[in-house]
Amino acid sequence: MAFDPNEKKGFICDMDGVIYHGNKILPGVVEFIDWLHREKKEYLFLTNNSGYTPRELRQKLFRMGLDVSEEHFYTSALATASFLKEQAPGCSVYAIGEAGLFNALYDAGITMNDVNPDYVVVGEGKAYSLDTLTKATNLVLRGAKLIGANSDVSGPIENGIAPACGALVSPIEMATGKKAYFCGKPNPLMMRTGLKLLGCHSAEAVMVGDRMDTDIISGLECGMSTVLVLSGVSTAETLETFSYRPSAVLAGVGEIVKMAEGKEL
Repeated sequence: MAFDPNEKKGFICDMDGVIYHGNKILPGVVEFIDWLHREKKEYLFLTNNSGYTPRELRQKLFRMGLDVSEEHFYTSALATASFLKEQAPGCSVYAIGEAGLFNALYDAGITMNDVNPDYVVVGEGKAYSLDTLTKATNLVLRGAKLIGANSDVSGPIENGIAPACGALVSPIEMATGKKAYFCGKPNPLMMRTGLKLLGCHSAEAVMVGDRMDTDIISGLECGMSTVLVLSGVSTAETLETFSYRPSAVLAGVGEIVKMAEGKEL
């Protein structure tokens, strides 16, 4: 199932566990981004983390020594705002999250409302508390529709994992009996937008990620080649628990460059 990176026009890459881990750039990333530029490949960093704006992501990479412009980032917060703008232009929301989510919602013409919002929108964030959870639960019970930025239950941090959006939405679902609609990966809407931003057809693109249940499945279901990197949460053992396979399994993104140059992995 291996693929030839040279034949592909566009690369969509997850960030946590693929490009960086905490505040450290992963091995091979500098070479990979240099290769993308040198070969004039289109690329997009697609993250389910709703907390950061594209500008903050750009600055985060810049602090680690990578200079990548803002148009190369797309987040689950942007996907959520885009979905709501399409579904209910000018709607109001009660949102739990960080600047990335709030900025995306404001930019899409969506207003904040903690009295009778159309939607309750949950992302990751330190603002999450029993108070915000209780408020969200009661607003959903009174008719607000529940939206999650992404369905990830955890994400990698430097000293372990942190509960992510899927885990934070779960108490509201359990308390209200209502299921959230998730806008991030593996929702094909986010992947289709990514391909559109790249100007690529799915057959010309590759999804690179460290999670089988979000990155690889979303690439697979959109008809893209897929690369699982073992630099994040997945191991060779976790791969065996899934009934589908990626096109390639690599230690990290640096091996994509080695593949392209015909070197031994």
